[in-house]
Amino acid sequence: MPELPEVETTRRGIAPHVIGRRVTAVTLRRADLRWPIPPEISDLLPGQRIDAVERRAKYLLLHTAVGSALLHLGMSGMLRVLPSDAPLGKHDHVDIALERSAREGPRVLRFTDPRRFGCLLWQPPGETHELLARLGPEPLTDAFDGDRLWQLSRGRSAAVKLFLMDNAIVVGVGNIYASEALFAAGIDPRRPAGSVSRARYARLANEVKRILAWAIERGGTTLRDFLNPDGAPGYFFRELMVYGRVGEPCRTCGTTIRQVVLGQRSTFWCPRCQR
Repeated sequence: MPELPEVETTRRGIAPHVIGRRVTAVTLRRADLRWPIPPEISDLLPGQRIDAVERRAKYLLLHTAVGSALLHLGMSGMLRVLPSDAPLGKHDHVDIALERSAREGPRVLRFTDPRRFGCLLWQPPGETHELLARLGPEPLTDAFDGDRLWQLSRGRSAAVKLFLMDNAIVVGVGNIYASEALFAAGIDPRRPAGSVSRARYARLANEVKRILAWAIERGGTTLRDFLNPDGAPGYFFRELMVYGRVGEPCRTCGTTIRQVVLGQRSTFWCPRCQR
């Protein structure tokens, strides 16, 4: 599943091509993805200018004067800006046609989603969609820090990795980056969240910020299906310290990397470096 760096890479990739351009038409080749596509997408979006492209957690919002299109890439979705006559693929479910600009001819913002676990929904102006209403702070903002983690973790017996991946605590720290941040902070992912000290949470928050920022600059991780908007892969996977490396030697100490399932997700850690 695309994680925060992949979604932010998508936002950065499409924003220069769509901001300020008017939507001329919307073509829906399916009536639904994960959920039914609401009629506002076809009824209100055409004729509107896209004023901004925002990311909130792993969602993208195309803001217009009459409301916002809310997108999630699901397990394997992809957004690309293409020439209006670009050939269609089997899983190209939505085209948002864009008017000609001063430097580009007519384009389409194409939503491809082979597994159809993504979504295209609508957020009226001045409202917050229910999917976004209970989300925690963004990890790369000042609202997220070690003190927040420490305070919210008190009395919690759940594994610290599951705590870190809770979107009510902080958004966008998915499986890959939670594993990597916990390794960098030297924390065993199985440790009860309530047993981690304030000082160790301070280090963990700093590592989350560092690793996510670096992954964004590297274009994300690109596991299996995800490609950037220009079709290029991400390169952060080459720098993973523990994720996906079960049975291999730790890059720091040489101890064999182990794997366990936490919350139905594979978790990787070094038993010597992480305590």
